[in-house]
Amino acid sequence: MFSALDISTSALVAQRTRMTAIAGNIANVTTTHNEAGEPQPYQPRYVVFQADPNVGSFGAAGVRVAAVRADADAQPRYKYEPGHPDAIREGPWKGYVAYPDINIMTEFTDALEAARAYEANLGAIEVTKDMAQQTLRILA
Repeated sequence: MFSALDISTSALVAQRTRMTAIAGNIANVTTTHNEAGEPQPYQPRYVVFQADPNVGSFGAAGVRVAAVRADADAQPRYKYEPGHPDAIREGPWKGYVAYPDINIMTEFTDALEAARAYEANLGAIEVTKDMAQQTLRILA
């Protein structure tokens, strides 16, 4: 039973990390500068999960976060705003502002999916806990 708790707990940690990355993407949807203050749009972050055979037993594996990757290949989304202080001053994109390529609907959908997976794992923990309590009642 402890193995089932460990597997569900590993999934809770992984989904929490995923939700944090999604929240960061949503919060930075209009960020036009990087961490160093240079004019570069925010690079969206995505969480990569991996099976963790060190968690679980009897052929079941937990999950762990393999990496949190920035999407460096994402092209900026350009919006024409010539009065914006970050507008491009010259060249073919003159008057445009480079925003991160983050789709809010996709992020909200991913957040909903992560929340549901989190809730499902909480439910599995509750069922496992109830089964352990019932077992102790039968044995005692």
